[in-house]
Amino acid sequence: MNATKTLATLATVVAVGAGASAAAAVTGPVPGLDPAALEVMSQPAYADGQWYVSVRDLATGEQLVSLNADSLVQPGSVVKTYAMGAAWLRWGPEHRIRTPVKRRGSVSRGRLGGDLILVGKGDITLGGRTKPDGTVDFTNLDHNDANPLPGATLTPENPLAGLDELARQVRASGVRTVAGNVIVDDRLFQRMDFGENGPVTPIVVNQNLIDLTTTPTRAGKAPRIAMSPKVAPWRVVNRVRTVPAGRETSIVPTSTKHGEVVLTGTISADSAPVLKTWAFADPARFARTAFIEALRRAGVTVKANPTARNPAGRLPTRKAVAALPSAATLTSLPLQQDATYVLKVSYNRGAQTTICLLAVEAGSTDCDDGLPRAAQLWRAAGLDTKGAVLIDGSGLDGNLITPDNQVQLQTIMSRRPDAAAWQATMPILGVDGSLAAVAPGGPATGKVFAKTGTLAGADLFNGRYLFPTKALGGYMEARSGRRLAFAIVAANATFSTIEGAFAANDDVGKVATVIQQSF
Repeated sequence: MNATKTLATLATVVAVGAGASAAAAVTGPVPGLDPAALEVMSQPAYADGQWYVSVRDLATGEQLVSLNADSLVQPGSVVKTYAMGAAWLRWGPEHRIRTPVKRRGSVSRGRLGGDLILVGKGDITLGGRTKPDGTVDFTNLDHNDANPLPGATLTPENPLAGLDELARQVRASGVRTVAGNVIVDDRLFQRMDFGENGPVTPIVVNQNLIDLTTTPTRAGKAPRIAMSPKVAPWRVVNRVRTVPAGRETSIVPTSTKHGEVVLTGTISADSAPVLKTWAFADPARFARTAFIEALRRAGVTVKANPTARNPAGRLPTRKAVAALPSAATLTSLPLQQDATYVLKVSYNRGAQTTICLLAVEAGSTDCDDGLPRAAQLWRAAGLDTKGAVLIDGSGLDGNLITPDNQVQLQTIMSRRPDAAAWQATMPILGVDGSLAAVAPGGPATGKVFAKTGTLAGADLFNGRYLFPTKALGGYMEARSGRRLAFAIVAANATFSTIEGAFAANDDVGKVATVIQQSF
């Protein structure tokens, strides 16, 4: 058993033990916590769970609220603040990644006698989400969450824009024909499989997803399906039926062979378009085909079969590849923009990629080695790392933190000269990201800046849903003008449907609003 799996098992045991020792709803007054918050926290959905709260004044250091604040609890995606914050500490918000295209062989009269090599460097957007002003684009419910949650939408940018830019540069460098092959070098770090989230790899095109948007027609007719990006040989087999208005919408993507996604199910005639995604199993192969197609659009002839497997066996050593001349280079968005995307929409593989890059800097290709590197950075910044048990950078099952530790992390970041930039990466209550739909137009709208965290699973025994975690960690501008760091976690809530994720999100937001109004 590897270290990650061992730690995951241990962390889960600790989490169960912690829950067992404090598995009771809030039943009495909590110093500093308004009764209106206790009313929210005492609803039936939380009767068998527990709440954890820590609130501290950033200017004075005064602890304003402490409820199980020094107890370990699963924080879900609040863990992403540890991953992105560590990178921020190490490289700063202006750090950029440069993705090169190397050429092997000489160029004579526009003909490259050897290979073009696209080297994956861990750029999580690869030019596919860059707005005209140079910032990252995102939707409040991102396509990474389209399969489990309804309502996800796409940004308007071309997800292949970065590859198109690289292809234009290759042609501008004098290459008109590639006589050799096109190869993706994805050896920067070892591939990690993140289950339904898809693999974490050094090459990332459209977050390594195929987007499939289904639009209903008339009842009894097949709906329209749009695929993005369009890359050979991928196609959609449409087995979805449009059903009468008011009927159930349920669409499931599956794939049993490379190049084909099957959509099955139903869509109501009065439904808005429904987005689903497919995480392809071989990102290097997909990127290779997409890059060859981009080269051809740019006027570069490629002799190799564009849909073949990525011929990684042709690659020389990584050191030899690095020494080759570059035919093109794509510069990523700055780290601040990557952090904005990861934290606003809770992009799991983006946060884990950041941990992988920290491992690479430490001289390892094993992503697990990025976590001790992150701990070193946080300890140097003054964080008590014993207040966290982390097994990945994204916040999957098995991670633990104390609310006090999250508050300490946010306090450390608040003292930096780039503190305002860090705060701006967080979802804003009632405004954007994963908090856009929480308390819009309320008294705390625009005043709470915090990372959300959610863990959910089915209770097959009782036909309901368990939410081991609904969490929030970050900052708030209190009604009095005081600046506060806070963490709120509702653990082990139960709801009758998966939409309980939204209800729990609202409830945690209500508690945050009460706190913001109380100080």
